[in-house]
Parts: sequence; structure tokens; C-alpha cells
Amino acid sequence: MRISIIGAGIAGLSAAAYLSYAGHEVTIFEKNATPGGRARQWVTKEGYVFDMGPSWYWMPDVFDNFFADFGYKTSDFYQLVRLDPAFTVTFGKGRQYDIPSGFDSLKSLFDQIEPGAGSKLEAFMKGARFKYEKGMQELVYKPGISLREYADPALLKGIMQLQVFSSFHTHVRKYFSDPRLINLMEFPVLFLGAMPKETPALYSLMNYAGLLLGTWYPKGGFGMVVDALVSVCEAQGVQFRFNAPVERILAENGLVTGLLVEDSVIASDAVIAAADYHHVETKLLDPAWRNYDLPYWKSRVMAPSALIFYVGTTKRFPALKHHTLFFDEDFGKHALEIYKQPSWPSRPLFYVCCPSRTDPGVAPPGHENLFLLMPLAPGLLDEEGTRETYYHIMMDRLEEHLGEKVRPHVDYKKSYCVSDFQTDYNAFKGNAYGLANTLRQTALFKPKIRNRHLPNLFYAGQLTVPGPGVPPALISGKIAAGQVHSFFSKACV
Repeated sequence: MRISIIGAGIAGLSAAAYLSYAGHEVTIFEKNATPGGRARQWVTKEGYVFDMGPSWYWMPDVFDNFFADFGYKTSDFYQLVRLDPAFTVTFGKGRQYDIPSGFDSLKSLFDQIEPGAGSKLEAFMKGARFKYEKGMQELVYKPGISLREYADPALLKGIMQLQVFSSFHTHVRKYFSDPRLINLMEFPVLFLGAMPKETPALYSLMNYAGLLLGTWYPKGGFGMVVDALVSVCEAQGVQFRFNAPVERILAENGLVTGLLVEDSVIASDAVIAAADYHHVETKLLDPAWRNYDLPYWKSRVMAPSALIFYVGTTKRFPALKHHTLFFDEDFGKHALEIYKQPSWPSRPLFYVCCPSRTDPGVAPPGHENLFLLMPLAPGLLDEEGTRETYYHIMMDRLEEHLGEKVRPHVDYKKSYCVSDFQTDYNAFKGNAYGLANTLRQTALFKPKIRNRHLPNLFYAGQLTVPGPGVPPALISGKIAAGQVHSFFSKACV
């Protein structure tokens, strides 16, 4: 069968790999010049290799499982390095903590910050492990179409342990009281798209993923992961069309018949839209074929956008670790300015990645590669002057942290923000991380992976199941491919 996929991001590449492996004729249409979507790389003439989006390699088992499905190992494509420390957190001058990769060392650090917190961390992680194993091995692979998917006695028996209806905010405070530990445990939630009070305690699985399964780095950057996915696709015969934005999804007699691409009709027996769901529905589909109307999209709670700076320096900074979280301001205040009072933050938290600490090859010899990211509310106006103001706010604090100047040594700088996410990915409100993972936008309550009106049109990516992030995107592509296979199986009966 001829299958067209819109978008060569992680989900689109995953879906293409599975469908082509099953024997279908698959073509991916990508509006940009290169694959990877948000996981693209930017290579400068100065010799810097910047990961444009994802920089935390968590849940290595998900990647391993993907490659194993095609008879490969992850190591066939790239070398993984486990970071130790996994990351560094600074709460201000003199209050900096390296988060070790070993669990015994991590418990000792927790005890140092709050006496008795080490044993509490062990208890916390026991529950988080259960959620991870149930969540990442069972729940995330469900297409979220019907309640019947969850009518599994073993799953129902453990539903209370999953704490789907409990608050992450309350859950963390049952174990820890020191604000530094609370911030450390809550920080992954900041990128899940909701205040900790509105995020299910289910997502403590993220703590298990990051603190126990480890924080890793693929040598060469996340572009190596994208290259690996492309290699798997090409080995199965997937065709790629770059610089080829889809103009319309064509339908007739209740079925998708093809795509309009560069004024040409591409006949298709099925389509997977792995581009931004809102864009696909509002720009590529006739109103009669849409799953959702505009009021629906306006009611959605979006995860953050981000202001990112890609910075190259002519000097190295040995005091800077691979990942550094700047929690030297009020976590709650910044979260409010993202989720409840959308505005440019008054005193932001931010994050600095320095992959050249681990991998000198991503910068010219003797240079450093920096990635500064500040989460912010989607939909904000991001004028150049505003971007520059926040560049200096972040740089002031980075320089204070390092005890030396960085800006005089900068020889490359590029910013990326809300309007760029909109331009490059057609991202709804310029979001960077999809829909917020609130209870009302989890699993069954996410935008559906199947079109209600056109049974051979499917969706994949961060706005449908299972959600945002590279591992969920890999899984989303697999789920969508399974739905296509199911459609063809029924059509042949």
C-alpha cells in the first residue's frame, strides 16, 4: 500500500520505519530541508554543531526497544555516554549540587541537604519505578481510542498505585520538605506543561527515568539519533521529499485519496499526519473532515514554549558541567508566569547545556558550545529586543555562577523563540513541548490518533498519544503505524 507521512520529525520517522518494515511503500514529506523536526541540528560555518531542541537523553530502554524491533542495537548507530554528574543544580552562590549518577551517592546527597531524605528517596523511587514500568511498558502503547483498552484486570488492580488522580505537588511533599529537594523533584514537571498541583503524581515516573535510569548523551549530539532513524528508514526503502510542504489533504467518498504537494497530487492509500495536529486540522483539512473545531483548540492547555540561545565561545569553561539548572529564583513564580499569568518572566529559571564538556567535537578546538534555554508561556510576542534583554539576564547569572566573563568570548550567537517554532514547525501558539500533561489531557483525553471521519487518516507526534518528548514520539509513531496496519487488515476482510 502507498502511505504518505507528513513530517520527518521523530514520530514521522518512527511510523515510516515500522510501516516500510511491514512491506508498505512509504514516502515522507517534510517542509524543512533536513529531517528531525525539533531534534534537528544546526551546523555553523564556524564549526559549531548545535542540537536545536532535545538535549536530555532519558529512557534509553525506549530507544533500545525501537532499534531492536528492526534487528539492531543502539550501539550500531551511536555511542552513548552516561553523564556523571547527571546534571548540576544551582540555587545561588555557594549552593550548587552535582547530582550523581549512582543511587547510593544520590541518597547521601539527599541526606546532606535534608537529614533522613535518603531513605525517603528510596521509598519514593519504589513507587516511581512501578509507575515507570506500568506506564512505559503498557499505558503509553495504548492508542487512547476507547476505555476498553484499559479493561485489563492487572492494570485496574494497580490503578491506585499509578496515582493518576493524585497531585504531583502533594505527592512530592509527602517525602521531602527542603525546598531545594522539592524543586529538584519537580523540575521535570515544568516541561510537562502544568503546575505541579495540576500534574498527576503518575509523572513521578520521570524522576525514576532521570535519576535512576540515568542521564545519557549520544556522542555527536541528538543529530546522531535522527541519523540513526533515517538509516533504519532508508534500509526499508522509505522515500524522503524535503522542502516539500503539504498544501492539502485530499479526500473523496469518506476516504483520504492523497496529498497536494507543490501543486502535484500524491495518491495515497493512507496518510499519517506527524506534523502539528492543530496545523493539519485547520490548514490542511476541509472543515467537514476535522476532528476538532477552533473553540476546542482555544480551550487546550499548552506546555511551554522556550527562548533558546545557541552560543559559541572562543574560550573553554572547565567549571561548567554538561547540564546546569539555574534554580536561583522562585520556581513557583516562574511557573505562574508560564501557566496562570502568561507573561515574560520577571525573574526566570533557565537551563544551560554545554555538550562540548563531554564531546569536544561539537565545537572548534579550544571553543565551547553552549545552549541556553528559558521556558516561557506559549503565544507571547517575542521581539528581538525582548530576546536580547533575557540573553543578558541569563548571561549575568551564568557569569556569576562561573566567576568569570563569558560574553567577551562569544563568537557565535543565534536565538530561537515562539515565532521560530511557529515558522519552522507550524507549532500551535509556538509551543515547544506540546499539550500540558494535565489529567484532562492525558491518555484518552488527548487529541485522537485516528480521524473520526476519514478512517485512513491518522495522527502522530507530541499533540496526540502518548505525549511530548523524544521517547514518547518514537512510541507515537509505532502506535500510528499499528493503527494503519489495523485499518488495512479490516479493509481486506
